[in-house]
Amino acid sequence: MEQGTVSKKAGYISIIGKPNVGKSTLLNRLIGVKIAAMSKKPQTTRHRILGVLTLKNAQLLFLDTPGIISRAKNELHKKMIKNAVSSLDDADLVLFMTDPFGPDELDKYALELLKNYKKPVICAINKVDLVEKKVLLPLIDTYKNLYPFREIFPLSVTSNINVNELLQSIIKYLPEGEFYYPENVTTDKNERFMVEEIIREKIYSLYGEEIPYISAVVVDEFVENDERHGNVDYIRVIIYVEKESQKPIIIGKGGLKIKKLGTYARHEIEEFLGRKVFLELWVKVHKNWRKDKAFLDRLSV
Repeated sequence: MEQGTVSKKAGYISIIGKPNVGKSTLLNRLIGVKIAAMSKKPQTTRHRILGVLTLKNAQLLFLDTPGIISRAKNELHKKMIKNAVSSLDDADLVLFMTDPFGPDELDKYALELLKNYKKPVICAINKVDLVEKKVLLPLIDTYKNLYPFREIFPLSVTSNINVNELLQSIIKYLPEGEFYYPENVTTDKNERFMVEEIIREKIYSLYGEEIPYISAVVVDEFVENDERHGNVDYIRVIIYVEKESQKPIIIGKGGLKIKKLGTYARHEIEEFLGRKVFLELWVKVHKNWRKDKAFLDRLSV
């Protein structure tokens, strides 16, 4: 290194933990762009999503992963668990996220996956704004006894408590090296994937407990500046469900429900793309798709 030059740091950070502890929320806040679907319902994340944060002298490559579950009920769950665990192989550092209501069996199971991990692991206890401060010190001591974390941070992503402090700690443990991506890149996912994530998130927010979990979203056609639709982007999306009885739930009486879904999704897609779109939603049945390995292999899961 030449005298007077400042060294750069770059590395992969795998964010792991049980469902619904705020992994995607943290990723989106750090990157400054929503690249992962968010919902209060657990297991919203199905994929391993890369978020790239480029600072002056550091590039942080965050791997948002599906929530750790101990038992796979179907092929979709198996694929989600595989996506989460495989991220450890690529990581220079692991960020273990949890909430202040444990540790429970899923926390302990996730930490068991890290027992032979040789690289730094940082613990972030999210949602601390939901509990009294007096519980935090004993909770931190509990996690210190469970795993040899480099550091432990009480955190609230939504209230922006200790988020910057956590970021600085992550940078401290990253290896020196050149940046992997150009400075304007925020994810490795393409526009089709991001459209699917936006629509999935709207399904989680608009429908009841079952529908988000039995639905899969696939961009079937994406045509930029389509002459057929007034030179705006044409996007045709198929929402797959598992049973015929689930189709009318998605569509709603008189098509009102799916129209609402389309309106909400289109506004956010246009904001993300920075241009107008013509969005068309279709609902199809693929019986028991969550158990169909060949079908899952064709999806973005």
